[in-house]
Amino acid sequence: MGVQQYDEIGEAFEGFKSLPLALYAEVPGFLAMVGDVRGKSVLDLACGTGFYSREFKRRGATDVLGIDISGEMVAAARKAEERDPLGVRYEVGDVGELRPLGQRFDIATAVQLLNYAADIAAMERMCRNVRRSLAPGAEFFVLAQTPDYRFDGPSPRKYGFHTELTGEEAEAGPRVRTTALLDPPISFVSTCPRREVYETCLRAAGFADVTWVPLEVSDAGVRAFGADYWADFLANRPLEMLRCRAA
Repeated sequence: MGVQQYDEIGEAFEGFKSLPLALYAEVPGFLAMVGDVRGKSVLDLACGTGFYSREFKRRGATDVLGIDISGEMVAAARKAEERDPLGVRYEVGDVGELRPLGQRFDIATAVQLLNYAADIAAMERMCRNVRRSLAPGAEFFVLAQTPDYRFDGPSPRKYGFHTELTGEEAEAGPRVRTTALLDPPISFVSTCPRREVYETCLRAAGFADVTWVPLEVSDAGVRAFGADYWADFLANRPLEMLRCRAA
């Protein structure tokens, strides 16, 4: 399900990071949560076109491997690496069927990955494969749609995105369609898993200290638009992060 819709997006995916929600909340918030990567190896899962993979390498990570299920996404990431060589490796892979990587990473990241699991068993399988790829004590950082996002509440439309229920219900939670309001708009469909689904799958896979981290607006975002502009976002945050540790 996830492969075709992302193959069709390709390089246009980079445009997501220019929208206000990404530029002033998601990107600075996620990078702040991951923290200092200097001297560490990073496994960037659902890496897309490599935005975070490149950023981790620029910030001093010794080894970065980006994996995405979409061949088009990986092709775009490799093209960016050719234009500006940083030493990031990319490969096409399904985290649900992840091959043994031959090393244990210090950090794993997953931006909009676990919500593409077909069901709860598939999410747990993804989490187990991530855990197998990490050194003991390594951290796993996740960004996904807020599990209890209010679809009838304030909308993130003015921040560049629109999220709506499709009317279908999956085992892990409702199915949702998210549209990036680019020109032309780009939509993709995923699940919005319940909070306890994430927590149960991660713990079953061998992760501890599962902690939810709210996404805030950066100081730069407040300076650029003013505090009032972000009121709808703060009243109904569409994205949330979590962190956990490989036990």
